[in-house]
Amino acid sequence: MSDQEEVKTKIIPVNIEDVMRTDYINYAMYVIVHRALPDVRDGLKPVQRRILLAMKERQLTHDKAYKKTVTAVGDTMGKYHPHGTEAIYQALVRMAQYWSMRYLLVDGHGNFGSVDGDMPAAMRYTEGKLQRLAEEGLLMDLSKEVVAYQSNYDSSLEEPTVLPARLPNLLVNGCSGIAVGMATNMPPHNLCEVVEGIIAYIDNHDISIEELIEYIKAPDFPTGGIIYGLHGIRKAFLTGKGSIVVRGRATIEVLPSGRQQIIVTELPYVVNKANMIAKTAQLINEKKLLGIADLRDESDRNGMRVVYDLKRDAIANVVLNNLYKQTALQSTFSVNNITLVNREPKLLNLKDLIRYYVDHRYEIVTRRTKAELKRTQHQAHLLEGYLLVLDHIDEIVKLIKKSPDASIAKANLIKVYQLSEIQVKAILDMRLQRLTGLEQGKTLKQYQEVQAHIKHLEAILGDRGMRMNIIKKELGTLRDRYGDKRRTEIVPDSAEFSMEDMIPNEAMVITLSQQGYIKSIPLSTYKVQNRGGVGSKGATAKKEDSLSQVFVASAHNYLLIFTSLGKVYWKKVYQLPKGGKSAQGRAIQNLLDIAPGDTVRSILKIKHLDDPEYIKDRYITLCTEKGTIKKTPLAAFTRPMRRGIRAITFKEGDQLLEARLTQGDDYIVIGLRSGKAIRFPHSEIRSMGRTAAGVRGIRLGSKDDKVIGMLSTPENKNTTLLVISEKGYGKRSFIQDYRCTHRGGKGVKTIQITPKTGALIAIKPVEDSDGLMIMNASGITIRSEIKALRTMRRATQGVRLIRLRKEDKIASIAIIKTVDSAEEEPKEEPKEA
Repeated sequence: MSDQEEVKTKIIPVNIEDVMRTDYINYAMYVIVHRALPDVRDGLKPVQRRILLAMKERQLTHDKAYKKTVTAVGDTMGKYHPHGTEAIYQALVRMAQYWSMRYLLVDGHGNFGSVDGDMPAAMRYTEGKLQRLAEEGLLMDLSKEVVAYQSNYDSSLEEPTVLPARLPNLLVNGCSGIAVGMATNMPPHNLCEVVEGIIAYIDNHDISIEELIEYIKAPDFPTGGIIYGLHGIRKAFLTGKGSIVVRGRATIEVLPSGRQQIIVTELPYVVNKANMIAKTAQLINEKKLLGIADLRDESDRNGMRVVYDLKRDAIANVVLNNLYKQTALQSTFSVNNITLVNREPKLLNLKDLIRYYVDHRYEIVTRRTKAELKRTQHQAHLLEGYLLVLDHIDEIVKLIKKSPDASIAKANLIKVYQLSEIQVKAILDMRLQRLTGLEQGKTLKQYQEVQAHIKHLEAILGDRGMRMNIIKKELGTLRDRYGDKRRTEIVPDSAEFSMEDMIPNEAMVITLSQQGYIKSIPLSTYKVQNRGGVGSKGATAKKEDSLSQVFVASAHNYLLIFTSLGKVYWKKVYQLPKGGKSAQGRAIQNLLDIAPGDTVRSILKIKHLDDPEYIKDRYITLCTEKGTIKKTPLAAFTRPMRRGIRAITFKEGDQLLEARLTQGDDYIVIGLRSGKAIRFPHSEIRSMGRTAAGVRGIRLGSKDDKVIGMLSTPENKNTTLLVISEKGYGKRSFIQDYRCTHRGGKGVKTIQITPKTGALIAIKPVEDSDGLMIMNASGITIRSEIKALRTMRRATQGVRLIRLRKEDKIASIAIIKTVDSAEEEPKEEPKEA
């Protein structure tokens, strides 16, 4: 037979499809098990486990000096992981990046990259060593007696198949990896929350996932940010899969010039900052993202700071909302909890992850205790031999001296005293100092301690509860030493991410000038002063312009804006432009479709304009300068159009002065410039349609007289009326001092008008708990407390409330209710003068 024929007889025909299928499956399983997916027990991929092991063997511990990372990379590749230095180095680098790992395992020194996606320096330049957490949380108790070992790639060494892992690493640090046909993407969590959840599971193995969520509330990303909505979190915890929406943390700041900035200090997890900024700049250039004048990165070693300078007419909250929608400032983290369980990939929910971790730790504690018991029993065995020597010291010394050599002495000791070979060897190697009286006492005490320890270890092995308590104690130690506060904020209700989700519902001061420039500023900007002070700068008006109105409202309130020509518009407080105390504001004509010659006269804040229960039995009561009054159900004003709707029909020469939110049991008070006021029941005004003209509320004293204010208040003995004159004088009087009459009368005197006081300009209902804000036409503002102003008789002149400069006058008055900064809305709305 020829050689060619012999070769042909050894060829085995196979189906190529079967070969390809088998080889591909083998390749896929190798990648899954040996490269890409973490083990459920220690939460590490093989390359990470081998890096930590190599660093431990090289003595690169936290208390030693830094060494070049090429040392750890070389040891890892040469001993355990022959898959290329670059792959090993990248895995090491990630364990040292504070923006990648929630709890770092490697302490890096040098350039390890950046959140901008910059590559780390070459391994010959960077240095590193183990973090203390890696030593105590993953590598402690590592030995063949505690975990299983396997041969390395060339069978020259042995490596652990898993680390003891006191730290629940998979939960606290998460993991990401792409295998063949599957991938994993597990988020990190807060160590304190995870430990509490695991302890709760240990105490009650039947605990539900819903109950575990009470402890482990949500992922906690190293880069912070804000998680929006609990639905995705709950689904991920229940099933192992889910989508979590994460937003960067942004704040709006106002410059002294009045321009606004959006400052981003935290980004969503795994977002590349440089790419995000480049994408944003592209959208700005393409006119897809409006309102941004400049964009720059001011981040430094002190922290992240991305600045968006806004255009003067931009609404900051609208721009921020668009940034969330169009850029990576809002991103989705897709949870996919696939991990290796007994070398097989499985999708696990939250309880499964905890269960496998606790089972692993239970096995570790058991094996560790058995190994320690074995060592302790061996020690006790030796000590028993020592004690025997000490009890028969003279005979044993004599026996050893008579023996011709060590082997015969050993045999004689075994024969005479029934000692083991291990004990005899230890006795023959014993130093003479052990024979002193002091050493004899120490040996006996040591033996007693060892016996007590043996009993303790045997008790642990005989009691499952004790082993579980050890697990809890060790977890508690890690929590106390390395636990920290949550970095990622949780916002429970996403509600389709409406703009209000990111806007604090804080109390805002809204100011409007005579020429129609409007702005809002947080109430906390103004400090409380004593009555009679000079105030502080509250606004800067244009030349020949002055402030006309100031009032306080919460950021989420609805605003019904009434104009002098009787039209009403709809707006939200947060939609108003923000500005500093000295800012001018923005022309209201740019916000509302107001006709030329029309001006804003009254603004009502409404808490729930779209709630039928809230608007039920509530009315809008309107008053004109000529004393006409009317009331219309609030429901008629719930859907104003952009161009506005008509709220009242006037007689010739009249215009709207005031609008109030009222209820059926209120009393109406109308004040005149001449210093008179009338009080009558709200029920005396019949309900009318939205475009009705109304009825007479008060009779004017003269042709020059006019209404300066209308208010509504319940019959409350604690309520007083505050009246203020144009030259800064004012006083409080009890509402009972104003006798109740029918509408249409002339009223009674409410303040003594003199050249010193000037005409009456404001009348307000107040209580001791209220605050008072007065703003001059020149922009000076003073904020004081109502309780500092004592009550007086109705017809007196009053006291000085604010000291005015020459030719200055009071422009606006606002009463600040204590609930203005809370969720409740006061019954009486603080309004402009």
